[in-house]
Amino acid sequence: MPFWRAGARVALALGYPIAIYLALLWFEPRWVAAVVVALILLRWRGRALGMFAGLSWLSHAVIAGSLALSVGAAVANDETLLRLYPAGISLALLALFGLSLRTPPSIVERIARLSHPDLPEEAVRYTRHVTEVWCGFFVINAAISIWSALAASREVWAVYNGFIVYLAMGTLFAGEWLLRRHLFPHAR
Repeated sequence: MPFWRAGARVALALGYPIAIYLALLWFEPRWVAAVVVALILLRWRGRALGMFAGLSWLSHAVIAGSLALSVGAAVANDETLLRLYPAGISLALLALFGLSLRTPPSIVERIARLSHPDLPEEAVRYTRHVTEVWCGFFVINAAISIWSALAASREVWAVYNGFIVYLAMGTLFAGEWLLRRHLFPHAR
């Protein structure tokens, strides 16, 4: 896949809350939802989502859930269902990370082994703890995302899901990176 297409897909996924917010300023939820359904169907075409590679059932569950929310939003003309999508993604990532704790190696260990195939046991334990921290993050994020979709204004929902959550993720990434450099100074 060309780099620009992959970049466009990531930008669209990250920009979902802002795109939905802006679209709802001009269009009824049913029309916005219809476009989302079309985009999901165009993207899917029977393939599993890349981030859930190896867990096609989870990938298909994410797609089915996204379609159900979007079709429901179109039929009911209800933007709340469109606003639940970020919570669904957070819950799917929780499932992905959580399942990796039950059937090692953990997701973070798999990522670490891409650059360091021979991880020492202390690093394996550390990656497991980092995976647990991410699971906690996804629980908290899903709860806030659900609250913002059901009880907050459209503006609060868009700011949280389109900006604040990415700041929180960046802070968690940076904090983990600093901690790892401190705990494992020899592994550069």
